[in-house]
Amino acid sequence: MRLGTRASTLAVTQSTWVADRLRALGHEVEIVTIRTRGDHERGSLTRLSGLGVFAAELRSALLRGEVDLAVHSLKDLPVDPVPGLVIAATPERESPRDALCSRDGLSLAELPKGARVGTGSPRRVAQLRALRPDLVFVDIRGNIDTRLSRVTSGDLDAVVLAAAGLRRLGLAGRITEELPILPAPGQGALGVECRAGDAALIAVLEALEDADTRLAVTEERAVLAALGGGCAAPIAALGNGDELAAGVYSADGTRQARAEVPLIPGAGRTAASRLLALGADDVTQLDATRASRLAEFH
Repeated sequence: MRLGTRASTLAVTQSTWVADRLRALGHEVEIVTIRTRGDHERGSLTRLSGLGVFAAELRSALLRGEVDLAVHSLKDLPVDPVPGLVIAATPERESPRDALCSRDGLSLAELPKGARVGTGSPRRVAQLRALRPDLVFVDIRGNIDTRLSRVTSGDLDAVVLAAAGLRRLGLAGRITEELPILPAPGQGALGVECRAGDAALIAVLEALEDADTRLAVTEERAVLAALGGGCAAPIAALGNGDELAAGVYSADGTRQARAEVPLIPGAGRTAASRLLALGADDVTQLDATRASRLAEFH
């Protein structure tokens, strides 16, 4: 089977992990690298031209039959399904948390006033501003090594990255602390996607499925879908244990709407309804997100 992956080190690492699990089950897997638009476009993620910049070419290659399956970071995958494709497996999740990587091992509370913290996520900035309004947040892009190097060089005092990516790359030692903020829906989880009509492959991929991860990320992403947001909106959700927590935040960190509901099927829609009842659409402009451009690639 041909497994399509982005060219980034993290994407290849994640795809290789899935490939090795399939090989351990006796399957032959060839990894096919596909350079995606999100990898080669420059500039802030908040200014890129559409949702799905990391997934579109992978999905197009699947639909064209150039590859048989693809591995996605679910936090980067648009919530709208693509006709003809299915997420056939959600393997066991890594840490869903956001991690602070700082100079001199300083925690968020210990960073000096005016410290420069890099992140490309409005969700992270909104929540961190509520905790430390005296910090300066710098919009950054680039792979994990590039972002960490800006701390090492002294250009930034800290960066905020997904703990899962750092752990998967063997960089857990760079984590100063995992932050007490809600992550992006699906953060730390992988989705293995294939063509919906490939029944034989779907049956193979069932061996990678983790039911607890599937429930949590399905309901987290349901919050995002119900609110109409994307990766440009400060929307967060985490299914953990028996609870789904979700929040919407203002860009300046001064306002929020937050809801906790039991983690059961349908929890995402329930949480979104409660957030709207709490005035989530007044906290932030939920429809101020970029429309998907997947159709252009398909």
